[in-house]
Formats: sequence, structure tokens, C-alpha cells
Amino acid sequence: QMQVVESGGGLVQPGGSLRLSCAASGNMFSLYTMVWYRQAPGRQRELVASITSGGTTTYADFVKGRFTISRDNAQNTMYLQMNSLEPEDTGVYYCNQILQRYAWGQGTQVTVSS
Repeated sequence: QMQVVESGGGLVQPGGSLRLSCAASGNMFSLYTMVWYRQAPGRQRELVASITSGGTTTYADFVKGRFTISRDNAQNTMYLQMNSLEPEDTGVYYCNQILQRYAWGQGTQVTVSS
């Protein structure tokens, strides 16, 4: 079964930065549109950003101008650079293919707090 592993989360103060990574198994990664999601406590999982196989990106309004999604197809890895972090960005961040073909990983916890 194809899998993803998220990493790079942590505790950061408001205004700080983190870079998340998503490592994918298998040989189809380069063909897939990939997505970052997040789930805040007590809330449903929501889409944060997506990137097509060709590198076209889309962002949720609440992260535009602050987050940057990218990918390295040679390394089967996707990234999320998060700048100007806010307490509202706190949550568990997950990655998957847009049709969720990978088994869900455990996610990586991001906590923004002073």
C-alpha cells in the first residue's frame, strides 16, 4: 500500500516559521497532484494547499502570502514552507494525493503559541 510520512512540525512562536516535509512511497508520486491538509482541535480536516505534477499551486485564502507549497519529484517529497505563523495555524498537518490514494500518515503536529 502506498504511504506518506509527514515531518517537520513543532512548537513555534507567533510570527515564526516551519518547513514541513511529506515523503511518499511508490513510483507514481511525480504524476500526482498532492495536497496538504490540516486539522485543528475540534474541527474537520481542511485543505491548505495543493500542487500539480507540473508545479501549479493553489492555496486556501487563510494561508495565501504566508505558506509556499513545493515538490521534488526526484526525491518523492513535497514541502510546505510556513511563514508568519499564527495561533490559528495550530493543528495536525497531513499530506495526500488529491484523490487520497495514499494511506493516511500520522501527520505532524504544528503548535503556534507564545
